[in-house]
Parts: sequence; C-alpha cells; structure tokens
Amino acid sequence: MAVDHTLEELMGMLGDFGRYQAFQFILHLLAAITAGLHMLSLVTVAAIPEHRCFIDGVDSLNASSALVDFEILSEYIPLNKDGVLDSCLMFAGGSAANATVACSSYVYDSSYFKSSRTIEWNLVCDRRWMGALGQTIYMLGVFTGAVWLGGLADKIGRKKVFCWSGLLQLILGVAVAFTPEYYSFLVLRYLYGIFGSAGSYITGFVLTMELVGSSKRTPCGISFQAAFAGGIILVAAWGALIPDRLILQVVYGLHGVLLIAHWWVMDESPRWLWMQDRKREAIDIIAKAVRMNGRGLNVDKEYYLSKDKGSYSVESTPKSSAGLSDLFKTPNLRKMTLNVCLCWFANSITYYGLSLSSGKLGGNPYLILFLMALVEMPSYLAISFLLDKLGRRSITSSLMIVGGICCIVAAYLTRGSVESTTIVMFGKLFIAGSFAVIYNYSAELFPTVVRNSAMGLGSMCARLAGASTPMIILFDSFDPKIPAVIFGVISLISGSWVLFLPETNGKPMPQSLQDGENFGRGDTAFSSCLGRNKTHIEDIPPAQPMVPMQTIER
Repeated sequence: MAVDHTLEELMGMLGDFGRYQAFQFILHLLAAITAGLHMLSLVTVAAIPEHRCFIDGVDSLNASSALVDFEILSEYIPLNKDGVLDSCLMFAGGSAANATVACSSYVYDSSYFKSSRTIEWNLVCDRRWMGALGQTIYMLGVFTGAVWLGGLADKIGRKKVFCWSGLLQLILGVAVAFTPEYYSFLVLRYLYGIFGSAGSYITGFVLTMELVGSSKRTPCGISFQAAFAGGIILVAAWGALIPDRLILQVVYGLHGVLLIAHWWVMDESPRWLWMQDRKREAIDIIAKAVRMNGRGLNVDKEYYLSKDKGSYSVESTPKSSAGLSDLFKTPNLRKMTLNVCLCWFANSITYYGLSLSSGKLGGNPYLILFLMALVEMPSYLAISFLLDKLGRRSITSSLMIVGGICCIVAAYLTRGSVESTTIVMFGKLFIAGSFAVIYNYSAELFPTVVRNSAMGLGSMCARLAGASTPMIILFDSFDPKIPAVIFGVISLISGSWVLFLPETNGKPMPQSLQDGENFGRGDTAFSSCLGRNKTHIEDIPPAQPMVPMQTIER
C-alpha cells in the first residue's frame, strides 16, 4: 500500500495516545453522548401511556378516572384476548353488547407520564402511525445527514461540520419543544435528525480515529458506543425527573451547549489537512500536540515541508475530487463498500428485531430504558480487551451470526418467558458488540480522502434499517414469527459475507483512493485459513531510510 511516509513520521511523533489526544478525544466523545440522547428523546417526550376509551357519565363523575372499578368499566369496554380492557374500542350505546365502536376520546394512565406529545394529540389507536412517523422522520433525517454531512466533512473539513452541527442541534432541539402543530413538528424532527445524531457524532468518531495510534483505536472506538448508551441513560434520568414534556425536550436540546466551545478548543484533523495540501496547518497542529504530550521532540516545520515537496506524490486522484461516488468506481473498494453497507444495515435491523422479540416489559419505563442501555456495557468492555487480540473480521462475523441465531430462536419461544428474555438479552449483547466493532472496522477499511463519506454511508444504511423496521413488523399479521426470522436471516447473511473482508488489525490506515483499492486484495478469512493470503506488491511500502528526530532537553 502506498504510504505517505512524511505524514506517518509526523504522526508517529505524537505517540499513540498522549495528553493532547486525550483532550481532543474527550471533546469528540461529548458528541456521542448528545447523539444517543437526541436519538431516543421521543421515547419520553412522545411516550405512549396505557390508555382506554373515555366513558361519558362514568369518568366524568370521578375525580380520578384511574379509580373507576374494573367491573364497572367492563360493562362499557370489551376485553381483549389477554383479558384486559381494550385500549381502542368501547361498546356501542354505552352498555355491554356485541357491537363496538372506536373511542372518540381517551383516558391516559398518569402513573409515569404526566404529559407527552401522544397525550396532547391523541396519537393512539388509529392515529398511532402518526406517533411512529415522528421517529421514522427523525431516522430519515439521520439518514440524510449521514450521507450529506459525511461527504461535506471530506470536502470542507471535519471541524466545520462538527461545530455547525453542534450549534444547529442546540437550536433545533429547543425549537421542536415549542412546535404547536403536527406537520411542522415533523419538519423540525427531520432537521433535528440531520444535525442531532449524524453530523457531530460521525465526524467526531472519524476525528478520533485519525488522531490516535493504532493500539488505541479499539478502546477509543468502543468508548463512542458506550458514550452513546450513556446518552440513552440520560434520556431515562431526565425523563424520570421532569414530568412536563415541553421542559423535558428543552433540557434535551440544551445538551447541545456541550459542543459550542469546540470551535475554539478543538483542532482539525492533521491527516485531512495533509491530504488537502494544507500541510503547514497540519504540521502546526502536530507541533502543538507534540509539545502538549511532552515527548521532548522538536518538529522542524520547514524541514518536513521541504521533504514533502521533494518526495514522490502517492496520490493518484486530485484531493478535492474524492467523494461518495469514488467508493463505487473501482472493484475492490466497491466490494468492500457494499459489504460494509449490508453490515451496518444488518446490525441495526437485528438490534431492533431482538428488542421487539422481548415483548412488553412491565414496571417503571424509565428504569427499563436505563437497564436496556446498561446491558450493552459488558459487551463493550469485553470487545475492548478482545478486539486487538482476535481481529475485527472474526469478531464481527461471529457476533452477527450468533446474534442472528438468537433473534430466530427468540421468535419460537413464548413471549415474556424466562427463556425468551434470556435469549434476547444475550442476543442484544452480541449485536451491541458487533455494532461497536463495525465503527472501528469501517474507519480502518477506507482511505482518508473518503473515510467520512464511507462512515456516513454506513450510518445511512443503519438508519434505513431503523426506518424500515416498522414496515417489516407489518408481516406479523400473517405470522408473529416472520419479522424476527427476517431480522435474524439478514444478520446471518451479513455475518457470513463479512468473512470476505480484509483484516485491518495492526495495519496502517489507507490514505489515497489507490491505497483503498489495493488494501487487502486477496485477504479473506478463507485464504488466511488455507495459508493462501496473498499480498500485492504495491501493498508493501518501499524501504525508506530512517530520519533521526531532533530532541530537546527536558
């Protein structure tokens, strides 16, 4: 693989992870927390409480409709197959009879949710699709942002996209709380999705991957997933503390303040600057980082600038021309891109599939949401220790295959049983782990000039999976097992196809499009097992004389 040795020598002066990288990493990590929080804010802001029809002459005579006796209500409301009051129907004429009609108004259980968009707009029963559409629209916004902002970050810079996204998620996150009308609410939700869970999060992840050394990519990448789960925990915590949905959404939106100061304290990616021929700026940032890390090295800026001008250029494509379309122009990059896209899609859809297989969980919904986020942490911890030992390819494939099997098995077990819940939780552990690995894996597979575009495309596929899940669930009208089986089969197919991707563990990250096309050709799990893992001659950088680094007294 063609390697820019001047850039790698400069980045090597930083070390894998020093004080400078730690400071920048924490700045980037804040975007993961806000992304997780914004992604699931609708779970509490538009929560769907238990509900039933409002019975005129019965509920209107009671100070608290919740205290109406079950025996009295059963005279007006039919029982469903589980023996509980139907949520959407009542007997015609107000007395027990065969004919039923839809509710005209509703009584909501206020045990946990005092107010929500669902309660305000009655987004239940035949209008429930309108509440689901709010989350789908948000996911489509993330879908748009993943593609558009990913490509934009490769063209105008990671820092600009990160900071503007932080500002806009603050504005939109607060503004959506005051939207009085449903369709304008959907428009703001769409824009909120573009900047709330796409721009800063994906760009921050790429910034970290381009700054830290290879030995620290795994723990840093996994930390992003843990921080995202931490954002979900914040959703549950604030929801439990703030009963009013307007104030709650404002609080969620105000978390964007965490990203405002980044414009002054966060640096652009030196690798991106270097690939854009802004090499003096890249060297200035590296020199500052070396001083902050206290490694006792002196960066001779003029020496490295003159050295680079006299060296052979490894870039075969104009730097400003690289974009999303370049991922599909050459065969090896195209094959990796399609494989990774399916992997993102399958991870997302299997995660949701396993969650749906768990059935309804009773109890405090805030506690349940907290536990559902917390259960992912052991998986992230294990991946941090094992990823560099076992490699990206084998772990991703194994976790997806096992997760897919859990999804299928859970479909054939009794919902709510101990066995079903156990299988679902194990499956979620596996899928959460593979979802975390695919971030690292994708960042390491693709070259610098299109890395953010590739990450955005992968995230887009994940959001497409999230948006399409409700459509797949409609197949449960034919057989309740069909949706979970579909999710599991997709995971099994993708997990098997991952075996054809090259391993990236311990290898330098590709820089140019030519690097990306040459990277890992002939390297599959099968060729490795058979001892036929061929390495192309252009993948091997030519031998270079060592240049002694200047040192200063400490």
